Amino acid sequence: MISERKRPSLATQLFDLILIQLSNFRWSWRRMIISGMAAPLLSLLALGVFARDAGPEALAYVFTGNIVLALMFENLGKVSGNFAFMKAMGTLDYFATLPIHRYTVVLASLFSFLLLSLPSSLVMLLVGAWYLHISLSPHLLVALVVPLTAVSLAALGAFIGVVSRTPEEAGPIATLLIMLFTALGPVVIPPERLPGFMVWIGHFSPATYAASALRQTLLGPLTIRLALDLFVLALLALVTGWIVSRKMDWRQR
Repeated sequence: MISERKRPSLATQLFDLILIQLSNFRWSWRRMIISGMAAPLLSLLALGVFARDAGPEALAYVFTGNIVLALMFENLGKVSGNFAFMKAMGTLDYFATLPIHRYTVVLASLFSFLLLSLPSSLVMLLVGAWYLHISLSPHLLVALVVPLTAVSLAALGAFIGVVSRTPEEAGPIATLLIMLFTALGPVVIPPERLPGFMVWIGHFSPATYAASALRQTLLGPLTIRLALDLFVLALLALVTGWIVSRKMDWRQR
């Protein structure tokens, strides 16, 4: 085991690992951003046509729900593939030889994909507000909600990646979860327009809490429900991130 005195500081470990992760996508980041926006934009355009006749509440759900969908594609989907790839290619074995902690690899990956997801989220925000004619009333807490949503979804994606046997297995699982999280629960559709069982199932979906938090911090007003939304997202990020760091194949125990 490498002595703690020989390890760089936590800040240095995180900074270097984030640069390593980002450098892996220096040639493909444009394609990643475009592909991450494609499905949410199409969903926004299609659902927006029907939501206009359903009133402002339906428009609010379509708007924030598709921002969450973009965050899921960029974080849950792509992080799952990234961890499955690192596992299959022996990258985690390489990281295990470095004087770093396991959890810094997880944190650096989550933060890297958070940065990569911000452009698509911003585009969805601007296009959605323009297309749906929504007046934004952003609260400062949105600066906490967006990163917390992205990191919690990315942590779930990392879990899928480390438990999957191959990258080919991780991809369909992540895609299926994204579809289920979007469809089950009041994410893009108001709860009164959903069957009762779908609303109930939505209580187990992180997308439900992310969409609720975004609606409150982007459109207002803030309610006590925001505390529950933030707690669930933070708990998901912490618990899933801890499980991922324990399940990673790491030589240095």
